[in-house]
Amino acid sequence: MRSVIERSQPEYSVHIGRELRSDHAGETGAVYIYKGIIAVAKLRKDQELISFAKHHGVTEAEHLQLIESILEPKYRSRLLRPWRLAGWLTGAIPALFGRNSVYATIASVETFVEQHYQQQIDYLQKNGGYDELLRLLIRCQADEINHKNEASSKVFFPMPFILKIWCALVSSGSAVAVLLARQF
Repeated sequence: MRSVIERSQPEYSVHIGRELRSDHAGETGAVYIYKGIIAVAKLRKDQELISFAKHHGVTEAEHLQLIESILEPKYRSRLLRPWRLAGWLTGAIPALFGRNSVYATIASVETFVEQHYQQQIDYLQKNGGYDELLRLLIRCQADEINHKNEASSKVFFPMPFILKIWCALVSSGSAVAVLLARQF
């Protein structure tokens, strides 16, 4: 049985279509991570965290727009509501515990995203044929690396054990989200 993407969007292979769906879901979640951070940071009146989240949120919104420009709505994940909620909670929960928790969470998320984009970049470089998409992914990955590096530079070490567990959970959750978004 041929997939919907294969039938209706022949310019992308089934594999690329699934990857784009996961990218769209991930960038949607990322936008909401920063919305969650901002919501809690406003309650705590933490201007540094608000500024950090607004700055990064703008970049994530740009990534989302870029992916939406090449992925028609009918091919996007049907789980966008859960991705929004999961993203918001992934931002809001650590913000309840302060900046260090937020920065560690963002470093964890962006490490995962960097690797996720790298897998796609490697695939496109090996198989060719999608030069514009390759450039888009390289651009998005570079921004994510900058986010990771900035957040990592602000983390205080050693991290508390519970924060290490949280970051591992966030990373594992991101991997599960990608698997689900590829399918739904």
